[in-house]
Amino acid sequence: MLQTFGFSQYESKVYETLAGSSEPMDAALVVKHSGVPKAKIYEVLSRLIEKGMVLDTVSEKKKLYAALPLPSLIDKLTRQFQQDMEQLAASLTPKRVIDDRVWSLKVDASIRAEIKQMIQQASESIRIMAWSQDFADYLPLLLQKEREGIHIEALVIGSLETGLSNVHLLIPSKEHNGLEKSQLIVADERDMIFAGEEQGQWHAIKTGAQPFVKFFADFFYHDVALSQITQKHYDLLFGDEDIRKMLVRLRY
Repeated sequence: MLQTFGFSQYESKVYETLAGSSEPMDAALVVKHSGVPKAKIYEVLSRLIEKGMVLDTVSEKKKLYAALPLPSLIDKLTRQFQQDMEQLAASLTPKRVIDDRVWSLKVDASIRAEIKQMIQQASESIRIMAWSQDFADYLPLLLQKEREGIHIEALVIGSLETGLSNVHLLIPSKEHNGLEKSQLIVADERDMIFAGEEQGQWHAIKTGAQPFVKFFADFFYHDVALSQITQKHYDLLFGDEDIRKMLVRLRY
């Protein structure tokens, strides 16, 4: 019977012999009724004890053995089967291999498609920065992901009503009008895309290389800090010619 569950023939015979007895048995009786050789009996009993299939005790200086009751055996084997299946499923689950190559991508439509795909695949967090016209294209997806419980933090350059919980806005000054646009997304702290527009053409890099991912995540918060400081102290900062020129030289 137990051979079906991966036990040896001797183990199965010993357990069935003990399970069929109304009283505990010593090794000699197990040999007699199971047919397992005397030279093997203690080894087999020891394995069954280690596997929790057999109980042992000492009574009147004699070692006795009893089988784990059948209901308990069924429960044990069921639990073990479930655990084995869970371990098998875990071992067969495709492991994510980090692609630390830096990929180059061109064309606005292709870059937008990749950013949308990254938003859809995010399972934990999204940091995203874009100018308002571009951000509006991603907004429906971002709202859906936030409803699913994904943490989203966004920086929008320009005026835009998003409905997202955690949004930072930076309204460019007139000196910023000539700056090229850019976009950044960091998903799940694992992957990132940074795209920039130069002379009307979009170029992007995409990578899972952690040094780049961490750098651009910090870069995102650099921009957030800049936007908050600028908004809070706008008159002071832009009222000073030297500071204004320095700020204008930054990305925004």
